[in-house]
Amino acid sequence: MDKIELKKKLFNSNTTQKILAFSSLILLLIIFSIASPNFFTGTNIKGILLATAVNGVLAVGVTFVIITGGIDLSIGTVMTFSSVIAGVIISMWGLPIWIGLLGAILAGSLCGFVNGFNVAKFRIPAFIATLGMMMITKGLSLVISNAKPIYFTGAKGIFIDKFSDISTGTIMGIPNAVIILFVVAGIGGILLNKTLLGRYTFAIGSNEEATRLSGINTDKWLIIIHTLTGAFCGVAGILMAARLNSAHPALGQGYELDAIAAVVIGGTSLSGGKGTILGTIIGAFIMSVLINGLRILSVPQEWQTVVTGIIVIAAVVADVARKNKK
Repeated sequence: MDKIELKKKLFNSNTTQKILAFSSLILLLIIFSIASPNFFTGTNIKGILLATAVNGVLAVGVTFVIITGGIDLSIGTVMTFSSVIAGVIISMWGLPIWIGLLGAILAGSLCGFVNGFNVAKFRIPAFIATLGMMMITKGLSLVISNAKPIYFTGAKGIFIDKFSDISTGTIMGIPNAVIILFVVAGIGGILLNKTLLGRYTFAIGSNEEATRLSGINTDKWLIIIHTLTGAFCGVAGILMAARLNSAHPALGQGYELDAIAAVVIGGTSLSGGKGTILGTIIGAFIMSVLINGLRILSVPQEWQTVVTGIIVIAAVVADVARKNKK
């Protein structure tokens, strides 16, 4: 590789964005470590990792939809709905844990399929289609659970002593939820960069009409992409339920904002056609560190929301500036 090619690789927009995001993450860690002695402790770092696991899996899933130029506002409540389905299968019906896990992923996939079908076939704007799904799954979670948490106490599996071990158990000191996050990120990265699905995801986001005119069935691929996002929501629902050892039907709404923020901070363009899974993971860690650090400093919840909103707007403005400059 000659110097010109190396320079192009190091200083292309994607690489620059990831470097800036990672630098921001390191800066936040340093600032909060100096500001509070309670921040950089083993217990708090473990809490950050566990929080990032759920938000990171959601963010990986919605990255695909955002790269197509769409949006998914239902991922938070679909996650909750998936966890409730797992609770019903395992705790209420008394079936094995693995069936409950499969049911959660299938429930999330079904919701994603409906989103994709509405967007692709009925031409409903993604914002409206997924907003409707957000309301549907929120209501169904409350109805199915009778508006009460479903506890997994006593549930056991073949490879785990209790349901909560899925998230809070450790392998060589690393929480299982974090391992699952990086496995999911690896799968997402391979799908996005090494498969036909990833190629068509970028193509649709860059110019859907041109992609359709080239002979590609964009409707089919949009449905597949949304279904995949739903499956990731199912995995996030499992991690959330395992962390709490219960399925809480009232949780979920608001998680979509943190996940979308992580994706945008990581460099994925809201206008579509650009994004990376690595950037999304870095963005997810930035969100978790920021929220955790503000809590450690006893910043009120409402101001935490304000800061998050400002950061999202700044990330979008930076993306628009890069596009205009290009």
